[in-house]
Amino acid sequence: MAGRSTRLLNRLYAWRARKQPAATGFVSQPEPRTIGSFARGRQLVAGNLLLAGYLVESTTTGLWEVTAPDAAFDAERHGFAWLDDLAAVGDIKARVKAQNWVWGWIKAHGRGSGPGWSPDLTGRRVIRWINHAIFLLNGKERAESEAFYRSLSQQTWFLAHRWQGATPGLPRFEALAGLIYAGLALQGQEALADPAIRALSAECDRQIDAQGGLPTRNPEELLEVFTLLTWTAAALHEAGRSVPAAQTAAIERIAPTLRTLRHSDGGLARFHGGGRGLEGWLDHALAASHVSARPVEGLAMGYARLSARRTSVVIDAALPPQGRASANGHASTLAFELTSGRRPLIVNCGSGETFGLEWRRAGRATPSHSTLCLEGHSSARLAPPSRGTGQEELVGGPTDVQIQLEQLSDGSRFQGGHDGYAREFGLTHARTLDLGFDGRALAGEDMLVALDEAAERRCSKALDSHGERGIGFDIRLHLHPEVDATLDLGGAAVSMALKSGEIWVFRHDGTCELKLEPGVYLEKTRLKPRASKQIVLSGRVIDYATRVRWTLSKAQETAEAVRDLNRDDPEIFD
Repeated sequence: MAGRSTRLLNRLYAWRARKQPAATGFVSQPEPRTIGSFARGRQLVAGNLLLAGYLVESTTTGLWEVTAPDAAFDAERHGFAWLDDLAAVGDIKARVKAQNWVWGWIKAHGRGSGPGWSPDLTGRRVIRWINHAIFLLNGKERAESEAFYRSLSQQTWFLAHRWQGATPGLPRFEALAGLIYAGLALQGQEALADPAIRALSAECDRQIDAQGGLPTRNPEELLEVFTLLTWTAAALHEAGRSVPAAQTAAIERIAPTLRTLRHSDGGLARFHGGGRGLEGWLDHALAASHVSARPVEGLAMGYARLSARRTSVVIDAALPPQGRASANGHASTLAFELTSGRRPLIVNCGSGETFGLEWRRAGRATPSHSTLCLEGHSSARLAPPSRGTGQEELVGGPTDVQIQLEQLSDGSRFQGGHDGYAREFGLTHARTLDLGFDGRALAGEDMLVALDEAAERRCSKALDSHGERGIGFDIRLHLHPEVDATLDLGGAAVSMALKSGEIWVFRHDGTCELKLEPGVYLEKTRLKPRASKQIVLSGRVIDYATRVRWTLSKAQETAEAVRDLNRDDPEIFD
């Protein structure tokens, strides 16, 4: 009912917005801040519409005449993030395409119709229209310019009355940022900015925790919120206004967290539905924030980081998201990713949301992450879809995650444990990761242990039900698709070659069976999952304590410093 009420109110205020007068122009010339992809822009100019994982190929059909295959496709085209990509190309063909699609939206949906009239999509759209106004208005007649300003004014009025209807988190930040942007940029709309500025400050206090994190624990979503906050701060500075203290404090809390989540190649760690982010986006956002780098003590948004030289390791070291914030959460506790220089080596499969419901569910399960999985069970499970939203929240996950970070004489150490398997099996998963000071070796230890008498009783019951063979477990290390991996030393090791020329070798203590199996890598910008490989150590629990040791290290012949000159040209439609 709440979802239906929100949709009805959106439609009502979208209809009422039609009567709002047009703005007469901009207070000052807009400065584009958003970053697009040149490769994606070229594909759009060629007539290849890749939105939300769907490809529509047409050189003649307008964007708004295409039948949307699902709601995600509709949301992406109404949000206008693709305008960044066309602006990145910037030639006359790209401008004509952008103009046709913008004024096509005004004609088809500008009078309050269509799914684009939601606070978050409207905020996202308004920001893009203002950012690229010079690009869009170039060569336009007076009547068309007036239609553009009129539509911007109507959408701004809608935001002023409906931003509260946006879901807390990124959608609400998008709605408020769009309202502030428009209020500061459009002549005659200045009065709408002040309430939005105060509301954004309140959301910063409410949504950004002391660690500089969000309840969703999604790194890419945190980057999007951070970008919106820095954009609005810059807009306030340019308008001669001060930035509220709460917003400045939020920016200063988030920046160190994002640096913790940044791999050595400049991409984000992929956890809880987030991707790596557009190339250069994270570094650009951090530079624009003007927040100096400083070390983070302990966890950042629930993640631990080990780093040495050009090797980075990021570990999910906290409870998974809870309640509504877990709608895109993953059962990834104690999973890690490792990047060497510019090359990801150990990864998580990622979010499968653009590939359909089954891939989305599979990507959220524990076997899709680089951690231990017991009897094929995830450390948290998906609840039935919510009647109101259809979202599947995480339930039954760990209730206690203990971690310790320490510096050793020859490197750094992470120790952690979670009780996600304790209720059913009586076992706690404990993981230790040691990264050498030179970044050439990561030593790992995984344990399954019954910690007390009650846990031993549950473990005994589980062992009895599984018979003499014991309880099976798998330790999975998912490899990036560009890693060339082969079994070596008669099946006792795995050799991995990176495009940089580095060779890494995986070895174990011989207590488990080592296999190299097919895997997948899920990227939102691709049409289909990419084939990859995964290292799998399989063993069985037959007692109250089981321990497996393994190492991941550079081969001796790999130089200390490798000049990685291979280019990675984007291949959007693989």
